[in-house]
Amino acid sequence: MSVTIKDVAREAGVSVATVSRVLNGSCNVSDSSAARVNEAIEKLHYSPNFLGRNLRKCETNVILCIMPTSEHSLYSKIIMGMQTYASKVGYDIISAVSHGTSAAEIRQMNMLFNKTVDGAVLLGTQFNADDLNRLSQEYDIALCCEGVTGANVLTVAVDDEKAACDAVTALIKKGHKNIGFIGTNSAAISSTARENGYKLALKNAGIPLREEYIYKQTYDYECGADAFDKFSELEDKPTAIFAVSDLLAISAIHRAVDRGIKVGTDVAVMGFDNISMCEMMLPTVSTVSQPCAKMGELVIAKLIENIHSNVKDNKYYTVGHEVIMRQSTGD
Repeated sequence: MSVTIKDVAREAGVSVATVSRVLNGSCNVSDSSAARVNEAIEKLHYSPNFLGRNLRKCETNVILCIMPTSEHSLYSKIIMGMQTYASKVGYDIISAVSHGTSAAEIRQMNMLFNKTVDGAVLLGTQFNADDLNRLSQEYDIALCCEGVTGANVLTVAVDDEKAACDAVTALIKKGHKNIGFIGTNSAAISSTARENGYKLALKNAGIPLREEYIYKQTYDYECGADAFDKFSELEDKPTAIFAVSDLLAISAIHRAVDRGIKVGTDVAVMGFDNISMCEMMLPTVSTVSQPCAKMGELVIAKLIENIHSNVKDNKYYTVGHEVIMRQSTGD
């Protein structure tokens, strides 16, 4: 049979409470008693059941992070930031991939519902605002990188509208007036905000909005190439393109190269996210960089505060961004 805490107490000649205090690192134990307890633990090869103890306290010091895909370097950088902060305060992060499906996300959230984890961070979610608001009343959850319109839930993200506006403004400052937009029909708040930022930059510069310069489908890689094909059919073609994701921008760049068009000279292309591939491409890709590690650290810090507080912080925190000009825009 496995050794119990009672066995250790009997061997050391102390109470169970004294053994418990030693295991918890309490200073309220004499040196001689602590020494006898440690000797008994070593002699009996006792392994404390920390998981069981934590569950009895309704704490596991573990936070779940659910991401829609593991193939996006943006998410891996955010999780690294989460782990950096969590380890400093005695927490661990476990991650799961939902593949963007509700069934998988609900199944993974069972870890929160059955108290296997203390809280959950969603990097993009299939839950709507009503679902999230109900969940947040009973559980500690947070959104990171992607907010949900109408959700009164702790959220950490960039100001997508301002970031997109700054990116398009950078293209305008380089002399571009005919600027194409590659977006999505997604209900994601970031996609809508980035489209609004594109339109705002044009408005601020006094450039008329041209519907034929707007192409919206999905985030799927091939949609960037499809958009470039559509723009190429126009008599008055865009001289620059802003895409709401780097993958869409890279897809457009590949199609341009296939057509013998010089990216950065004949046409400028700007993405969003600053994924690792942006610096590996030739040409390197201009983009908007999100402070992924900072987002990860901040969302975990705020979520842990919520876990230990009776008053929940459900604010929408925005972090800074940076427009990075590289070869795809002529820099």
